[in-house]
Amino acid sequence: MLTLNTLKIHIYADGADKAGILDLYAKPYIKGLTTNPTLMKKAGITDYEAFARDILQTVTAKPISLEVFADDFPEMKRQALKITGWGKNVYVKIPITNTRAESAIPLIRELAAQGVQLNITAILTLEQVRAVAAALNPQVPSVVSIFAGRIADTGVDPMPIMRESRQILAGQPKAELLWASVREVLNIVQAEQSGCHIVTVQHDILAKAAKLLGLDLAALSLDTVKMFANDAASAGYRL
Repeated sequence: MLTLNTLKIHIYADGADKAGILDLYAKPYIKGLTTNPTLMKKAGITDYEAFARDILQTVTAKPISLEVFADDFPEMKRQALKITGWGKNVYVKIPITNTRAESAIPLIRELAAQGVQLNITAILTLEQVRAVAAALNPQVPSVVSIFAGRIADTGVDPMPIMRESRQILAGQPKAELLWASVREVLNIVQAEQSGCHIVTVQHDILAKAAKLLGLDLAALSLDTVKMFANDAASAGYRL
């Protein structure tokens, strides 16, 4: 039976809720964690460094990605060098461009050469993947995060892009391909089928996957019918 525990792909929990992070960190099927400024804002976090350092008191044995939030590259570099010092398991997330569409590749190359473990984020095109593959340090672990869910939002099947990206990264032995922006449980399976090393999954979808992944469809059909019946009865509907 297919479950989160039987999948070969590494599942990273994606979120900024402290209780959820610590709960998922303890689960064997969670191999790492990620967050970003948007998720942290939604969670009501106001002190970025205090939150990160607090989480890192517990999250020590699995990789965790923390993102810079500057929009100019000198400040991105300063933040990246600070963040990388917070723990050996920390990966620094660098967006593929800044908000002015200026490429982050020179910064990525510089940080990689300095031995910083990077997670390159917000990638959506094969051209971006090729540029990143050429900039990374083959001796330093890294993650290449392609936002497959956002690709799918445009009506494009992300799976061929992910498969080609895996081939592009073949010359980077320590680079891992990550399927980001999961929209539904099926995407976790698709990420594995397309050869990704990692898939990031938000906490609510992880809860759904833990409950439904691999469930017998006949049993799910019966469960659905029971839900309709129970809701109708509790609502007191009469005809």
